[in-house]
Amino acid sequence: MTSQMKRFEGRVALVTGGRSGIGKAIARRLHEEGATVITAQRGNLCQSQHRS
Repeated sequence: MTSQMKRFEGRVALVTGGRSGIGKAIARRLHEEGATVITAQRGNLCQSQHRS
């Protein structure tokens, strides 16, 4: 992935429903584009900071 594609570098994204399905795909894509991703599911809060 080129540096041009890191459009969310230095940003934080909160994704609801990030444990599975569309939310998980969105969380992964945001991470690939440089974001620190925090996911929230019903019943708990799970912070997952993905770093390469």
